[in-house]
Amino acid sequence: MLNKYLIAFLISMVPIVELRGALPIALASGIPTLPAYITCIIGNMIPVPFIYFFAQGILNWGKDKPLIGDFCSWCIRKGERAGEKLTASAGRGLYIALLLFVGIPLPGTGAWTGTFAASVLHMDFKKSVVAVMGGVLLAGILIGTLTLLGIHILN
Repeated sequence: MLNKYLIAFLISMVPIVELRGALPIALASGIPTLPAYITCIIGNMIPVPFIYFFAQGILNWGKDKPLIGDFCSWCIRKGERAGEKLTASAGRGLYIALLLFVGIPLPGTGAWTGTFAASVLHMDFKKSVVAVMGGVLLAGILIGTLTLLGIHILN
């Protein structure tokens, strides 16, 4: 049983997949709902401070390196586009926009991209973490509800 928790925890830390992929796997594998949420939320949030403080520097360092340059440049462009999109749609409600951006369960709108965009925009760290956490909780509620409905319908 501990292996199921560890798998869900590790999957929720993976970029793009994050909680959105880990929670359905956790629930389908038989982990009870509340422990599945908690496991996936913690796993999804652990990378956030590292992304905020180190991702931009690492990507800037790697953008002119032979094997990783294209990938690093792509990540930088994606973060800048996400930041521009947040700024354009938010006005004064930038942190609410960040919460909604992270909370909408679409590919490329999770905690990794949202945190990187907050870093690129030099948003306040504490407020950004709160907004990202709110977005992860929102995505968890949406994905968890849809997953549980699907499991219920299939049974």
